[in-house]
Amino acid sequence: MNDALHKALNDQMNFEFYSSQVYLSMAAYLSSESLDGFANFFIVQAEEEKFHAMKIYQFLNNRGKRATIYGMDTPNNDYHSVLEVFEDGYKHEIEVTKRFYHLSDLAMNDREHATIQFLKWFIDEQVEEEAMFDSIIQKLKRIDKDSNAFFMLDSEFAQRKFTPPAE
Repeated sequence: MNDALHKALNDQMNFEFYSSQVYLSMAAYLSSESLDGFANFFIVQAEEEKFHAMKIYQFLNNRGKRATIYGMDTPNNDYHSVLEVFEDGYKHEIEVTKRFYHLSDLAMNDREHATIQFLKWFIDEQVEEEAMFDSIIQKLKRIDKDSNAFFMLDSEFAQRKFTPPAE
């Protein structure tokens, strides 16, 4: 693995840790609005992002490369609606996808086959993440002012749990 790819993987690992912070800030807003199910959704998202970061951390270590932890920017903490939170989450996931595509391009250019194989899992994961956020946004737009449907969705998200995928 060359130095540029090593650095890019470290950058992505740190971006995954940052993503966890982004989702915790969203959860905090939702908790402040007494929307505990929606908050739980983003707490679980935060756990997933930490899992992703640690997956990259372990990969770097397994390849004999050093994982380096950087400082993080302060995430946005100013939200005004549940829909806005999910739309921002969707935009964030699109950015994550772009970053993994860039990593994959770097690995392919270097013919770094182990890294190409490793990154495939993340690219598949991003397809699921973007589809999930898009689906929730469409539901939120459809239910709009239907408080019963809104609170049913909140209750559904309260049941969500993080289960690390089997390797």
